[in-house]
Amino acid sequence: MKNKYKKLIIVLMMAFLLTGCTQLLKDNDNKNVQNSETGQNLPSNILCQPEDQTTIDLYNKVMNDKYTTLKSKLDLGELSQTDYDKQYAEVLDISKLPKCKDFSVTQGNYEGVWESIFIKPLVWLLVQIGEFLHNYGLSIIIVTILIRCITYTFTKKTALQSENMKTAKPALDKIDKKYKGRDDQETLLLKNQEIMAVYKKYNVKPLSGCIFAALQLPLFLAFYEAMNRLPAIFEGTFLGFKMGETPSTALATGNFIYIIFPIIVIVTSYYSFKMNQADMSGDDMQKAQMKMMSNMSVAMISIASLTLSVSISLYWIFNSAFTIFQNLIVKRRKKNDKNK
Repeated sequence: MKNKYKKLIIVLMMAFLLTGCTQLLKDNDNKNVQNSETGQNLPSNILCQPEDQTTIDLYNKVMNDKYTTLKSKLDLGELSQTDYDKQYAEVLDISKLPKCKDFSVTQGNYEGVWESIFIKPLVWLLVQIGEFLHNYGLSIIIVTILIRCITYTFTKKTALQSENMKTAKPALDKIDKKYKGRDDQETLLLKNQEIMAVYKKYNVKPLSGCIFAALQLPLFLAFYEAMNRLPAIFEGTFLGFKMGETPSTALATGNFIYIIFPIIVIVTSYYSFKMNQADMSGDDMQKAQMKMMSNMSVAMISIASLTLSVSISLYWIFNSAFTIFQNLIVKRRKKNDKNK
């Protein structure tokens, strides 16, 4: 693997190690506190004040219960004054948080590189556009498309590699046929040399396709964190849908219209994966393994889509749709270049 890719992976791993992840709000019995209407587990490290009264009451109840428990332990001598002061300061008091519309990137305590560089700036951008449009669902869509436009230069390389691989496939299949049934070391060396020559001829760079995957994961996690910790989003609505609600919760209460989100997530994911998947050379077993991995990925996303909130689904749908659109553009340009 080239050094630049090794460095990219190392940077991403360091970022994840230093990430400030969503922490769930727990009551005195150490149980997750849920919004009864959406079934959402409320985060304890939200970045701004909630506005929905039901949500506010839940946070305040947990806070008051914890204050009461701490005071009782102090009176009984189970806690020292120092420990009491420390734990008292750690209890979430939402009244001390800024209103979401007033959120700034420098707000709150430092919780790591990942939060400072990715999550908080993303939250700020979502807030600014959401407040301007008076709709946080549209904000998610616009920010998703904006970020994909910014990263287009990098992510289009995956689409280019897919098209280059399709062009090179007849030559690669010819090499596979030529060396079929021969697996001695000398033959494998000759085969690899011929494959590399074909790669060079058709400008195939398999590792450059990793850029797309390397960007996708941190972007998804950043959106996931931002939308989990921004009350303005998980309390909001989009086209009448509660953005904090998951299809599984909605279906359990008979609200079947929410099934539309898993369906669109699955369809867009399937086609974005299919268009990004280059035709591979190799024996039938290798091709079968690649197909199985692709199908498993779609199956896993299909299952996960039932537990994705509407806000996360919106990001996933438009992100995948952009990938499909991007691949169509690259494919058309490649075809036009061939016809010149």
